Amino acid sequence: MDFPRALRGRRTDRRLSQLDLATRAGTTQRHLSFIESGRSTPGRGMVVRLAESLDLPLRERNELLLAAGYAPAYPESPLDGPRLAPVRAAIDHLLAGHLPYPALVVDRRGDVVAANEALDVITAGADPSLVGPGTNAYRLALHPDGLAPRILNFAAWARHIVEGTRHLGELHEELSAYVPEVAVGDQHLGFAVPLELRTSLGELHLMTTVTTFATAVDVTLAELKLEAFLPADARTAELLLRARGTGSRR
Repeated sequence: MDFPRALRGRRTDRRLSQLDLATRAGTTQRHLSFIESGRSTPGRGMVVRLAESLDLPLRERNELLLAAGYAPAYPESPLDGPRLAPVRAAIDHLLAGHLPYPALVVDRRGDVVAANEALDVITAGADPSLVGPGTNAYRLALHPDGLAPRILNFAAWARHIVEGTRHLGELHEELSAYVPEVAVGDQHLGFAVPLELRTSLGELHLMTTVTTFATAVDVTLAELKLEAFLPADARTAELLLRARGTGSRR
């Protein structure tokens, strides 16, 4: 990777001028111009500051450091290793605390790391090869042998998944092929639509939320996402509570 080109590309992708980035990074526009033209070689600290000022994901910050000839600054620890043992405990706590509502944890590609018991309500009936740790949650959602046949508003709901996976290359292409082309009408309000799913409990209307570890300095941790499903109406809440065996009263 050519560092000046990589830096300039990330800056323009974020629609920042050289002055904007220089101000954020605590340097001058002239110095930044020299760096982007290759006339000046930045120190390791300057590369880190530029990466932080661009608000790059930790993986991309490491890539920028490597392009500049420096060692990565952020570790990428295995999730099953001792360093991230507290993280695994936190994940278990979060998943259990979200019951009786479904939730799962995925990595940057959407591969499933962990899930709670309530997710079975959503995945029941899907091909077993699409379900469980190591499988891809986005593929499960859109594959004809996954959830797709039971999603009542599939065309509308699936688009937000496809739009959010453009950075995943071949997987994005695969997912796009599962989603029918639908013209966007005048009443289109974006992708914040509920998941309307037919299940053994009845029809569920679910909203999705995403939680991340905001202050992570480990690449693995920074790329984990807790994707949780919340009831979008009282009937869905009641059905999920009953399925958990708690009844409608707390």
